[in-house]
Amino acid sequence: MVGLPNRDRRSERREATRQEILAAAWEVARVNGIAGLTLREVAVRVGMQPPSLYSHFDSKHAIYDAMFAQAWRNLADAITAAEKGAPRSPRRRLEYFTRVFVDFALEEPSRNQLMNVRVIPDFTPSPESYAAAVDAFELMRAKLREIGVTRDRDMDLLTALIAGLIAQQEANDPGGDRWRRLIPEALTMYANAVGIAGSTQGRKR
Repeated sequence: MVGLPNRDRRSERREATRQEILAAAWEVARVNGIAGLTLREVAVRVGMQPPSLYSHFDSKHAIYDAMFAQAWRNLADAITAAEKGAPRSPRRRLEYFTRVFVDFALEEPSRNQLMNVRVIPDFTPSPESYAAAVDAFELMRAKLREIGVTRDRDMDLLTALIAGLIAQQEANDPGGDRWRRLIPEALTMYANAVGIAGSTQGRKR
């Protein structure tokens, strides 16, 4: 009888500790903002001395890097999970997935800052972590292509529109919906401008 491969319990414990450190880092970021993350506070939350963190992450930027990748993977998971309930009508589908993205951003402002706003001096994601962002963005682009948005300039316009709504909401009505509730009107203007099929006629392409 062939036995099961031996488990690498040391690697499992190490990965569990890394995930605990990342969870603590997110907790600190929620309180202090993403730029206010300190290794001391992270260490306190996981019951370590700050130097012990370096056994798992080379630097604070290495923690940011892992958080960055984790955030984009979580967004990809949210988009994939939302597909089950997505409408088929192009304009309704556009609004549906826009709300998925906006709600994900507004749920954790510190996470959105790390993902989409350059607030950490000298931080650049590693190629491995940036690949997670590319994968998530390509997933979003695929959703847009399904409803007929294929030109890069039209995709750029949509991301700028959504980023503006998120920024206004976070800056001027945190926890509210003053700008979030403008999504239908904003997307109607966008859909008309780029010619997404629906009840109104878009510009000629």
